[in-house]
Amino acid sequence: MAKIYLVASGKGGVGKTTICANLGIAYAKDGYNVILVDGDIGLNNLDVTLGVEDRIRYDIVDVLEGKAKLNQALIAMDGLKNLRLLPSSKVNVSERIRTPMFKKVVDELSEQADYIFIDAPAGIEYGFHRCATASQQAIIVTTPHISAIKDADKAIATLSTYSLKGIGIVVNRVRQDLVDKGEVLDAESIADLLRCPLYGVIPESDRIGIYSVVEGRGRDKARFAYDQLKDNLIRGVMINKRVKSKGILGRLFG
Repeated sequence: MAKIYLVASGKGGVGKTTICANLGIAYAKDGYNVILVDGDIGLNNLDVTLGVEDRIRYDIVDVLEGKAKLNQALIAMDGLKNLRLLPSSKVNVSERIRTPMFKKVVDELSEQADYIFIDAPAGIEYGFHRCATASQQAIIVTTPHISAIKDADKAIATLSTYSLKGIGIVVNRVRQDLVDKGEVLDAESIADLLRCPLYGVIPESDRIGIYSVVEGRGRDKARFAYDQLKDNLIRGVMINKRVKSKGILGRLFG
C-alpha cells in the first residue's frame, strides 16, 4: 500500500504544483513507483507542468463517471515509466465529485504505488477537504512572504482537524541574500511560527522548473533541494541551521 501525501497551500502562486511534480520525479528516479493525482478539478496544471497535456485521453472525472477504467486514465512519463499521472478535468465539475468517490479512486491507486502525491487546489475550500480526506500525511507549501505564511497557518489549522499522521511545511522560493539582510524570515523561523516540522527548503532559482529535474542538467541548488526534501520525508529527518532574521519581519513576528 502506498504512502499518500497531500501537497497543499493556503494560497495560490507559491509553487505547490511544481513542488508536487518535482518531488514525484525525485522519488521515481530512486526507483519508487509513484502516482501523482491532480486534485484541482477544472483548474488543473499538473499535466502542463509535466508536459503531458497533449497525451490526455481520459481524466479522473471520466473514471468516476464510468467512462474509462482507472489504468486507461493514467499517463506514464517518457523515460520514467514508474512515474504516472492521474490528470484532472479541464471542465469545472467539482461539485459532481463527492469526497467518498475521490477517496475510493485514491485507495485503488494505493495498491499500485509506493507513493502517491495529491496536488490539492489552493486555499481551504471544498476541493481542499476532498483531497485531505484521501490523504495520510500533508505537505504545506509556503513562501517567505507574510501573506503566504498567514494563509499556510490557516491551512495547517484546518488540517489539524483531520486524522493525519503528520503535517509539515516546505518553504519555497527562498533567497538567501534577503535572509542574510534580515528582509525575510529564514525557513526555520517560519516553521517555528507555524508550529510545524520543516520538511525542506527550495531556493529561488532560474532553473526551478520541471525540466531541470527531468533532464538532469547538472546538480544545481534546486535539484539538490528536491533530492534533500525526498530524503527528509523518507528518513523523517528535518534540516537547516537557523539564520536569524533581524529585519522588519523579524521584529514583526518577534
